[in-house]
Amino acid sequence: MNVETILRTKGRDVATIGPDATIAEAVRRLGERDVGALVVSEDGLKVDGIISERDIVRGLADHGAALLSTRVGDLMTRRVHACSPEDAIEDLMGMMTQKRIRHLPVIRDGVLCGIVSIGDVVKNRLDEIEFEASNLRSMIAG
Repeated sequence: MNVETILRTKGRDVATIGPDATIAEAVRRLGERDVGALVVSEDGLKVDGIISERDIVRGLADHGAALLSTRVGDLMTRRVHACSPEDAIEDLMGMMTQKRIRHLPVIRDGVLCGIVSIGDVVKNRLDEIEFEASNLRSMIAG
């Protein structure tokens, strides 16, 4: 199985925000979209960074309420780990565990084309296990 399999199921919509938006706007958008991270992008095509709930909580611990008026570009993670639609899901599980990250933008030919979360990866794995178990039950019964 590869990342494309997940994108076919969940879709390719990516919640993005511009680097000049405020953290307050990022918090609002995270809530509206019910996601844990926003890809930071000027044009919706190129990944400039990523801002996650974790980034915001750490920023609040350091700066307090004043953080809410800070630009997203000042707080975002600039070194973004990403994947491609062809990457194996097993490889993503390893990367997410090793790097302690929960969201991977999906990039094809330099263009943002989706995002995969740890929840998507776990759901995919559970679906695979259920499919395998179902096939085994059918073989035993048949």
